[in-house]
Amino acid sequence: MNFLTSKKFVTIALVLLVVLNVTLLGVLWWQNMEKSGHVTVTRQFSRQISFSGPVALSESQTESFQKLRKEHFDKVRPELEAIDDEKKQILSESFKDKPDTAKIASLAQEIGRHQAVMERELANHFHDLSQLCSPAQRDSLKAFLEHISRHNPPARRERWNFFSPFR
Repeated sequence: MNFLTSKKFVTIALVLLVVLNVTLLGVLWWQNMEKSGHVTVTRQFSRQISFSGPVALSESQTESFQKLRKEHFDKVRPELEAIDDEKKQILSESFKDKPDTAKIASLAQEIGRHQAVMERELANHFHDLSQLCSPAQRDSLKAFLEHISRHNPPARRERWNFFSPFR
């Protein structure tokens, strides 16, 4: 009788495969249970967005884009920090026994003022970026930025690695 076709060999091989499958499924389940604890998602301030593909930038244009992006982030960082601080103050005021609604309204107006400054800076930044492009590249850049704005909600703070006051 052939060894590979014997009933005992086939039974032992089948049992070993079942045990191995159950063990591997257990390991996968255990790994997923380990990961399901507290997960912190962070985004990098210097998150690289590649303009070279959709906009077809040259190497020197890409370097100029990165320089402009860094300058833009450096310009708006104080506004973001101020908004973060004011949101913390609003939160703190909200939990008082008698919150000062005038202070909350004033802080909300300040946040709006900072947001307006950031939007102006963003428009200027987009203008500066477009000046580096040829007319055909401008169309691609505009389409690319519209795509990003549609698919990334306006929570720019998360993109720039700032934390919510509700942490």
